[in-house]
Amino acid sequence: MSAFALLPQTAPFGDDDRLSLDRVLSAASPIQRAWLAGFLAGVDAGQVPLPRVDAPARPAEPLTILFASESGNAERLAQDVAKHARKGGFKPKIIDFADLDVADLPKQSRLVVIAATWGEGEPPARATRAYAELMGGSAPRLEGTSFAVLALGDTAYADFCGVGKAIDARLAELGGARAVDRIDCDLDFDAPAAAWIKSTLEAFAPAQESLGNVVSVDFSSRAGTEISRDPVTAEITEHVNLNSSRSDKETVHLALGFDGAAPAYEPGDSLELFPENDPVLVDAVLTATGLPADDTLRTALIAERDITTLSVKTLETFATETGHAEVRRLLDEGQARSWIEGRQLIDLVEAFPASLTSQQLTALTRPLPPRAYSIASSRKEVGDEAHLLIAAVRYETHGRPRGGVASTFVADRLKTGAATRIRLKPNKHFRLPDPSTDIIMIGPGTGIAPFRAFVQERRAIGASGKSWLFFGDRHYTHDFLYQLEWQDALKDGSLTKIDLAFSRDTPQKVYVQHRLWERRRDVIDWLDNGAQLYVCGDAKAMAKDVRAALIAAYADVKALSPDAAELAVTELERGRRYHQDVY
Repeated sequence: MSAFALLPQTAPFGDDDRLSLDRVLSAASPIQRAWLAGFLAGVDAGQVPLPRVDAPARPAEPLTILFASESGNAERLAQDVAKHARKGGFKPKIIDFADLDVADLPKQSRLVVIAATWGEGEPPARATRAYAELMGGSAPRLEGTSFAVLALGDTAYADFCGVGKAIDARLAELGGARAVDRIDCDLDFDAPAAAWIKSTLEAFAPAQESLGNVVSVDFSSRAGTEISRDPVTAEITEHVNLNSSRSDKETVHLALGFDGAAPAYEPGDSLELFPENDPVLVDAVLTATGLPADDTLRTALIAERDITTLSVKTLETFATETGHAEVRRLLDEGQARSWIEGRQLIDLVEAFPASLTSQQLTALTRPLPPRAYSIASSRKEVGDEAHLLIAAVRYETHGRPRGGVASTFVADRLKTGAATRIRLKPNKHFRLPDPSTDIIMIGPGTGIAPFRAFVQERRAIGASGKSWLFFGDRHYTHDFLYQLEWQDALKDGSLTKIDLAFSRDTPQKVYVQHRLWERRRDVIDWLDNGAQLYVCGDAKAMAKDVRAALIAAYADVKALSPDAAELAVTELERGRRYHQDVY
């Protein structure tokens, strides 16, 4: 017994507890004893809550997040899902469609799919293989899988969100249970996607009474690991047309300076440039809709709203707001899609005159999105600058001259000394390999931009690996972008080989895929020895033609069947040795 015993032996405590209390109380001051007495009285009166005794911790629920991304938006949303899922007691796992083994899908009890649609209803390039397997006859049954699909797309294209829609239907066809309805997001997807993520995680969550105490730690929010989504202001320090005066093209080399350090970009990353609409076109739209004096609306249309995209959705909104019978007829007879082809908002409001309010005109538009351009420089060589390579897009349809919103903004209205807003867009799937690894770069036209950054970077770090560039354009004398730089790179060894294809200099057009075929034995030899291959540029034709040429090269050089040659290229893709940054 304690020499300072305060509690009698008849106290309702065990001997050990009574001794412990005696030790605490005998050493306590009068103030401490008074506080303790008051605290215990408060507990008895119900005024002080007792500490909650949690149920034993239970394992976090698994959640698989599958994404198919081309520009990075689907991948970013997948990371957002994972971040919120961790906070909600899930154990998320993110899988790139490029890495998906379709046979493993039945093992996923909860599946979130975020899929972008590329071009005219196609899956992103990196997702092509797994997407085809999922849609094929050998795809496994998914009776034990609950799923939810978020589709990304662009209403300017006919097959809006086509890939996401197809995946959603296919998962249900294979026996999966749809946990929440699919949503189809346009370019302004942030708000609807955030709401969908919240509702989806709530739908996937187990019943609250069975959760117990789930321990989850969100490691994704560590300081310094997230890229800011806020744009920054850059000054145009150099604005040079790299084509000759006799060229029918205009390709602008744009150097950007910053008030402080440049964004922390790496070779292979892009910058999103926030463009402005042509004020002349804005004024034409305002005049046609009876709003020429609305300066507030004019300012918004120049800097914030997309006034060039015309979609079936736009026609539906126009018909609803104006009651225009002819537009309604186009919609009802299924002619709207063919009518809008090659047309813009100005064509709609001039062809079907109607007076609109500022709210109605705004409702016909969507937010003006930034345009992403591959960075054409390495910070190791240019310091606190960033360089872009932008080709002015000009064409004519339905008797009216047209221009690319961002490219003509850069070419016509951005001058040296002007300011513009940009935002970094990382691309971890288009990174340089180990400096000792050989690289093959295929980039016609402005697709050469990231390869200028690659060569600058490897020169600066003294890379020992060889480098081979395939470049193409129209005319050697007028369109050889960065010609002197490539010649210097060959001299100093930072570029090992270069093959050129100028399509208008010969009777028969020659493109980079033709040069690839001509050099097929050397190309296959480089790849057999561990080289990595990079393709940047046009997705609709060039990238597909290059891939077809590479398959043909494998078949010819190694005497493979077409299926075996296809498999050889697929293995390059799955092994992260065939990289594409296409648009």
